[in-house]
Amino acid sequence: MKTTKKMLCMTVIGCAAMFASSQAKAAVTDADKTFLAAAAQGDMNEIKLSELAETKASNPEVKAFAHKMVADHKMLEAKMKPFATAWGLTGPSGPDAAHQAEWDKLNGLSGADFDTEYINVMDQDHHQALDAFTTEAQTTTDAKFKAAVMQGKSVVAAHTNMADDLKGKMKM
Repeated sequence: MKTTKKMLCMTVIGCAAMFASSQAKAAVTDADKTFLAAAAQGDMNEIKLSELAETKASNPEVKAFAHKMVADHKMLEAKMKPFATAWGLTGPSGPDAAHQAEWDKLNGLSGADFDTEYINVMDQDHHQALDAFTTEAQTTTDAKFKAAVMQGKSVVAAHTNMADDLKGKMKM
């Protein structure tokens, strides 16, 4: 009888462990993966455009903003990378087609024209990113990922405010 109870207990513990393990994996959804892939692409786009702006911007505030975008988006990229690795996602190798076209356009501009175009793109991109981070923070069920998303959301919100501010100062 003792052996039967031990076997039953071991079976229950084993089943509970398997269930807990499957629940942890179930917390990550396709929507989480889609968001993460889009966020990684967004980081890449912001980094590439902002690296160009670090060298081409004529307004010192725009140059400083670009420098902050590069540093902060590289930091966000690094914070999200463990999730991408764990979930089997490969990061982007360059900007998407729309942002490559924007890079090409920006590369042909200079002075105030460059600054205006760059800030317009940053403002639009960050408003869209803030919406995406807000939605993901509300819908993800993975606690660790949610914490990273919330941290990313606060960074993106700060960038959005900075871009709005610069856009207002430049009277575009």
